[in-house]
Amino acid sequence: MPLSPSAAPAAQSLPARPHVPLVPVLSGASFRPVRGQRLSSVLDAAHVRLVTSGRIALALALRELGVGAGDSVLLPAYHSLSMVPPVLWLDAAPLFYRVDGGARADLDDIAALCRPGVKALVATHYFGFPQDLAALRALCDAHGIALIEDCAHAFFGEYTGRPLGSHGDYAIASSMKFFPMYEGGALVSARHALDRVVLRSAGKGFEAKVVLNTLEHSFRYGRLPALKALLALPMRAKDQLWRRIKSSRPAAAAAAGGLAPASSDSDFSFDTRWLDKRSSLFARVLLRRVSAGRIVALRRRHYQRLQAAVAGLPGCRPLHAALPDGVCPWLFPLVVDDAEAAFARIRQLGLPVVRFAETLWPGVDAARCPDSAHLSRHVLAFPCHQELSAQELDWMCARLAEVLAP
Repeated sequence: MPLSPSAAPAAQSLPARPHVPLVPVLSGASFRPVRGQRLSSVLDAAHVRLVTSGRIALALALRELGVGAGDSVLLPAYHSLSMVPPVLWLDAAPLFYRVDGGARADLDDIAALCRPGVKALVATHYFGFPQDLAALRALCDAHGIALIEDCAHAFFGEYTGRPLGSHGDYAIASSMKFFPMYEGGALVSARHALDRVVLRSAGKGFEAKVVLNTLEHSFRYGRLPALKALLALPMRAKDQLWRRIKSSRPAAAAAAGGLAPASSDSDFSFDTRWLDKRSSLFARVLLRRVSAGRIVALRRRHYQRLQAAVAGLPGCRPLHAALPDGVCPWLFPLVVDDAEAAFARIRQLGLPVVRFAETLWPGVDAARCPDSAHLSRHVLAFPCHQELSAQELDWMCARLAEVLAP
């Protein structure tokens, strides 16, 4: 049954199709190696289960820890709405801890919240930049609570020479933020076997939908042109059949719409039907075949290009002053003073943008954490993924400078 933050206002919608892909799209280049820094991935932590989304992985991690009624889970006040429903599903209570202006966990606030009944702490590596895991690990151990690393923004990355995801009791990841795939997440643990997490196929309809949606998204942005031409007639027939089903059999169309998790379409809901489903075969093949070195090298290169494009512009600053070794960024987060005006202009130009945590869980406000409230209103994050072409990146940089120039 779906669990969604119905009490929270809906996040502001983005244009249906930005001129540049917001997320990685599959192309022939996806499989080519690129020279550059190589980093471990969360899959190197140890035991792994490949699921359909990060929120499903979080629910499984909490369940493995025995979280239940009367327990509390510490979550960051700067958060995706999708983080909370897995806690509520287990009849536990979320407690929100503060972060500072650089999105770093407030250790003093966490320590003050470590009361009886707190079972776990979720630490988010925002935009790919690691939290202070040594301090968080020590704090959790001192209070007898579990540490869950939220690597949804950090599929690749290292901290003190070890993969992100290997420092906590469990870690979760979102492979579809880093790979050109329609769905995908991971539950990993360096400390616990995952034998009790038994997954099964979601069925042929799910497998077909994942392939079709991945290809259609690539075709939409001009990738794989030869394959698009080859599949033109079958895809047209599929579209006509789908329109006919929607008009004549709405119940069947609604059922077909549930062939994949809502998380694949940026919905915040939590659907328990996906708890025992493994990631698609197509996504699992892409995890093995897509060049990991290319992902890391180009994301770092594109991040630095965007950073250079906004350098010296007034009224904005990168959330992070530098890109350290060991970091593979999810997005390029920019703190903008007049974010609302900039966002409106960005939408007009068709620039792809993410407003992470634009809407916070009800009750999480400036009184609970002023820095989280500020970040949610002022951070605009732009894609730096590996599938951006040189022309697309040039266009993005030029438009971004145009928006932010005085």
